[in-house]
Parts: sequence; C-alpha cells; structure tokens
Amino acid sequence: MEFIIKTGVIPRTAFTIFGIEIYWYAIIITTAILIGYLWAKLHDGRYGLKYDNLFNMSLIMIPVAILCARIYYVAFKWDYYKDNLEEFFEFRNGGIAIYGALIGAIAVICIYAKIKKMKILDILDYLAPIIPLCQAIGRWGNYINIEAYGTETNWPLKMEIVEHGVTKYVHPTFLYESIGNLIVFFVLYKIAKNRKFSGQVACAYFIGYAFVRFFVEGLRTDSLMWGPIRVSQALSLLLFVCALGIYIYKSRKAKA
Repeated sequence: MEFIIKTGVIPRTAFTIFGIEIYWYAIIITTAILIGYLWAKLHDGRYGLKYDNLFNMSLIMIPVAILCARIYYVAFKWDYYKDNLEEFFEFRNGGIAIYGALIGAIAVICIYAKIKKMKILDILDYLAPIIPLCQAIGRWGNYINIEAYGTETNWPLKMEIVEHGVTKYVHPTFLYESIGNLIVFFVLYKIAKNRKFSGQVACAYFIGYAFVRFFVEGLRTDSLMWGPIRVSQALSLLLFVCALGIYIYKSRKAKA
C-alpha cells in the first residue's frame, strides 16, 4: 500500500495586497510565532519568570534570530552570494537556517538575562517547548514551496514532485521533521512540568531535535555543505553528544 503526497495542490501565494504577494510560508511562520506567544502566556510565572519580560525580550530576539538565520545560510552559500550581495535581504526568495536562528536567539537571551539579572537556563527551559512546536508547524511551509525534500525513494510513503518536466518520488523530509518535532514537543511538555534541574528542558530539546535533524538531514538534497560535510548534520551530531553529556551529568548531580 502506498501513500503519495501530492505537491502543487496549494499555490505559493495566499493572496495579494496592493500588488504585494503574501506567501503561505509567511502566514505559516507567523501563525507558528503567534502560537508560541500563546504558549508562553499560558505558562506565565513558570520558573519564576514573567510573560511580560519575555515578551519584551522577544521583540529583539525574533528579528535577530531571523537575521542570524539568513547570515548562517549566506555564509555557507558564499560562493554565490559573494558576487550577489544585493540579494542578501531578499528573504522572499528563501534561504534561512534554523541553527542560525537558534544561535542568534540564544545570544539575545544571554545578553538580556545579564542586563535584567535573570537566569539564562530558566529562560531557555521556559522557551524550549515552544521551539519544536513552532518548527513542526513551520515545516509545512516547505511543503507548499516544494522545497527541503529528500532523495528519490521507493518507500510506501513518498512525495511526488516534478523536476524539469520529470515526475519523481522523493522522501517527504518536511513531514519527517514535522512529526519528529511534534514528538520532541510532547516529551518536553512532560519534562517541563516536572523539571529536576535548571537547563533540563533545554538540554532535552537539543538532544531530541539534534537526533531528528541528523537523520533527516542525511536524506535531503539541499543541505548546506562545508566541503564534503553536511553542516547541519555535523552540528546536530555535536549538539547531540554535548547536550546528552550535560543532561546525564546534571541528572546525576541532581540525584546526589
């Protein structure tokens, strides 16, 4: 029995306002962010943190995260962008990377926490469940744009695409990662309610997401490369090992 995911069913453009096309991808990402805000509001006061403080922080964090996501992508596509720097801010043509966004977001959290005298690990734990939930939603933008898909496959579950007039069946990596992120979200949801040590939820996120991304990245055809190395796959492996080591160490210390 086969289950084939058809592409091109939903047009890339949702609607047009004053001649400006509004893409479904933008709507999906915005929806994910709003759901993230709702989650944060519903858990106001957790770990002694106030939603209002985190909301104010997010006004800086989200733009910085988006900018860093773009910088990360451009850095590993430098052979192209060095001669096309005018395209750096053309976000509508795609080209952002989640790991770049995470680096930017964590940098803002560290600076904001120091200024406001807040605990960095508590902020990370508070926000950690939001991230995979938003990622799970956001990946559906890749489906609509017909991007970030995998290699050709004969698996029962596959996605149909048309490249240069040729129909191909590929791994729906957007779906794999979306489902994987949802699983990570539910695990974090449970851990967050019974946190045993500061940083536990954040470590669990990096363990879970790095595990999912490592295997999904190996199937993709559009990986950012550093020579022969898939950058996101290598970074996922490094994060998995480091986060797992920290998690085990702090778990044992909490029990001592």
